Amino acid sequence: MNFKKYMHLERFGNDEVEGIELGLCYIFPKIDGTNASLWSGIGGLLMAGSRTRELTLEDDNAGFLATMEKNENIKMFFLEHSELRLYGEWLVPHSLKTYKDEAWRKFYVFDVYSDLTDKYLNYSDYQPLLEEFGIDYIPAMSIIRNSTYDNLLIELQNNKFLIRDGAGVGEGIVVKNYDYQNKFGRLCFAKIVTNFKEKHQKEMGPTDKKFRNLIEQEIVDKFIDSFFVGKVYSKIVNEMEGWNSKYIPRLLNTVYHDLVSEEIWDIVKKMKNPTINFKTLLNLTILKIKELRPELF
Repeated sequence: MNFKKYMHLERFGNDEVEGIELGLCYIFPKIDGTNASLWSGIGGLLMAGSRTRELTLEDDNAGFLATMEKNENIKMFFLEHSELRLYGEWLVPHSLKTYKDEAWRKFYVFDVYSDLTDKYLNYSDYQPLLEEFGIDYIPAMSIIRNSTYDNLLIELQNNKFLIRDGAGVGEGIVVKNYDYQNKFGRLCFAKIVTNFKEKHQKEMGPTDKKFRNLIEQEIVDKFIDSFFVGKVYSKIVNEMEGWNSKYIPRLLNTVYHDLVSEEIWDIVKKMKNPTINFKTLLNLTILKIKELRPELF
């Protein structure tokens, strides 16, 4: 396997990650080291990369590869899982100097990628793999459905991962929605970076992990079920004499069209003239379809 660059984390709020907060989101601490990766090469040789290039012992990155070659846990992991890549942060001094003394010069995995499926693994899938082999990783701070920017700012202030007691908060947070695709059809993750010009001594209290009660989510849950989606799916199959993944956009748009055109009066009556954000309703409709018919995606 050759070097594969890790995805670029997009700033929360830009159009690359528009709507990422809708659905099930995992919130992670962001730590301030240097981006690094590990994978298994030809003959089981341990390979390593920085953010932009493959590393060698002669052209290393702050001693990352040299240190990893002495890590028996890493070696054992790749003997069992040679198809996986580990992406993480090699914690060496950068901008933020408030980490605990014992935290430095360790590799903290933040994502695992499968070359067999060409996909990133969900946190719930890779966490037990890393724990089995005693590999350090960045733990999820919380799991939130249908978050808001204000919720995420609270999480930002609660990020004390690896930070010395009384030394403020970490670099930021990363928002991962593993079911999300942006409007360009790509999986992207979002970041919110701490503004270190502000004071961080004031605690904002514990994170509210409850699901946000969106009216659009209530509509989707109440009106879109397997029968609703199946009716549209069957119509497409009959018309096209079979199913093909290229019909997915038609399925998504038709279900949304039928929801709005056929059910809007019932929605108005049953929910007493709600204020509806139709862009949010579309995004949640797509998530619901994927939840009900995952085999089509």
